[in-house]
Amino acid sequence: MASMNLIESIRAKARTLKRTIVLPDSLDERAIRAARIIVDEGIAAPILVGPAAEIQTKAAGLKVSLDGIGVVDPAAAQDFDDYAETYYELRKHKGMTKGEAVTIMQRPIFFGAMMIYKGRADGSVAGSISTTGDVLRAGIQIIGMGEGLSVVSSFFLMVFPQKVYTFADCAVVPDPTPEQLADIAIASADNHRKLTGEEPCVAMLSFSTKGSASHPLVDKVIEATKIVKSKRSDLKIDGEMQFDAAIVPGVGEKKAPGSPVAGKANVLV
Repeated sequence: MASMNLIESIRAKARTLKRTIVLPDSLDERAIRAARIIVDEGIAAPILVGPAAEIQTKAAGLKVSLDGIGVVDPAAAQDFDDYAETYYELRKHKGMTKGEAVTIMQRPIFFGAMMIYKGRADGSVAGSISTTGDVLRAGIQIIGMGEGLSVVSSFFLMVFPQKVYTFADCAVVPDPTPEQLADIAIASADNHRKLTGEEPCVAMLSFSTKGSASHPLVDKVIEATKIVKSKRSDLKIDGEMQFDAAIVPGVGEKKAPGSPVAGKANVLV
């Protein structure tokens, strides 16, 4: 896919799917303006989660109409008691009390996650005000992780004129185990396919290419690559390899001859 068409293709797919998306950082000007754009362009059905009166005041100050935009105030929500009780049931094995569940469920980031868990919404976009830690905690504790995955990770889409790369993980797991690194690679590959429509070609990056250096960190990448191959034989993956060998065909042919990935990678882990 030409990178210049990527964002528009994502928007077009979103218009077709007509999903409901919660925006828990609802007092952020960007969230309110984004909700307006989402409705006007028919991208999705946005719901601002937070104190309704403050959201309305903020929107009025920004001269942004809330017509067509959902607003859910946890403090006034009919489902609040049910959500708090559900959260307690999910977390009581960790020592959570009912009082703590009630307090936490008043926070938009957690209430929004519970809306997804309960089927009232399909996804959440957060982090402009909420901390990364809170975004992750709400997601892990309430929504949970994908089937077969042991770790939550992040990825970036790096858009260049002629190619789009998925790059992971630079925001969540600083020192993954081989098993975690393998799951990061699998999740990144699957998300690359979903967002770009391209077949993922995964390079497991290191400062070594095919044994050019010996180090425990190299061994970790090699082991992670083996794990991915054992779990997902359908994925095109190779490693360990350096960045230049992964994306530059001439370098890949020289440093990793015969590799199905070298010089062709679009997912970099």
